[in-house]
Amino acid sequence: MPQITVTEHLLLHQKESPMASGRFTRLLNDLILAAKIISREVSKAGLVDVLGFTGEVNVQGEQVQKLDEYANKVLIHRMERAGVLCAIASEENADIVRIPDQFPKGDYFLIFDPLDGSSNIDANVNVGTIFSIYRVAEGCSGDKLCDLLMQGAKQVAAGYFLYGTSTMLVYTTGRGVHGFTLDPSVGEFLLSHPDIRTPETGKVYSVNEAYWSYWDEPTREIVSAFKGTDNPRGQPYGGRYIGSLVADFHRNLLYGGIFLYPADTRDPKKPQGKLRLLCEANPLAFVIEQAGGAATDGERDILSIEPEELHQRVPLFIGSKNDVAKVMEIYGRARKA
Repeated sequence: MPQITVTEHLLLHQKESPMASGRFTRLLNDLILAAKIISREVSKAGLVDVLGFTGEVNVQGEQVQKLDEYANKVLIHRMERAGVLCAIASEENADIVRIPDQFPKGDYFLIFDPLDGSSNIDANVNVGTIFSIYRVAEGCSGDKLCDLLMQGAKQVAAGYFLYGTSTMLVYTTGRGVHGFTLDPSVGEFLLSHPDIRTPETGKVYSVNEAYWSYWDEPTREIVSAFKGTDNPRGQPYGGRYIGSLVADFHRNLLYGGIFLYPADTRDPKKPQGKLRLLCEANPLAFVIEQAGGAATDGERDILSIEPEELHQRVPLFIGSKNDVAKVMEIYGRARKA
């Protein structure tokens, strides 16, 4: 069976995918190169001094892991030289990263979480890079944040790199979801999961139940439904929670299930929960919808939300279509009460 690389796959589907232009292919290739470099460092994290905290705190008020910082620098360094971006944004940076004047610019905007799940690195748990790509209005210089804040429905591509037992790329350009696995012997991502479709009803739910006492009553009802029989399966779901968003999402994408990160009352500064709309919720929502699933904040489709700030947070319920519909049903009933 012939092996198909990411670039070959883009070219083969160029007629069906209007985004498979030379500029977009170049953007993706630079993103892939950055991911290969990050994957190399993650794979030897236990052998060199890259584990642990830097002693700094990022814009989210979280301690920065050394590999977080490294991944962020690699991505910015590679992508600002791609020649096709008007601006970059990262979970780790308070503001947008403008393309230096010495590099050519384009009309794409890239936002990413450089190393999702990095708090689990010391335990050798899967981590990943989540990315989202938009095309901005013609003539946009990338200097105005308001020009870059767009609904997730306007993404032209999104996906993630998963660093685990193997390194994978899963992405969509709005024409289905495809997975590629890195073959280290040739240094190429090869098509391993064509046209991924997630089951309409899952078997597992992923949530940190330690925060039960911080949830409102409808949220507790939702989790109780998945633990009980009042759910699409009519029997209890299995509980699977890794604590690394990209790892939990990837498992549920392939096997079916739902990931829940609801709003809670732990931190008055974060009334909408922990996850970021632009660099986490939107790209994964784009992927799951293209795979036949759904994503909501409990009231709206994630992809329909108009962002108001770069690091806006949202509750996230994402996964199999029927499981997400159950979440919407319970929240909808609570709003009418």
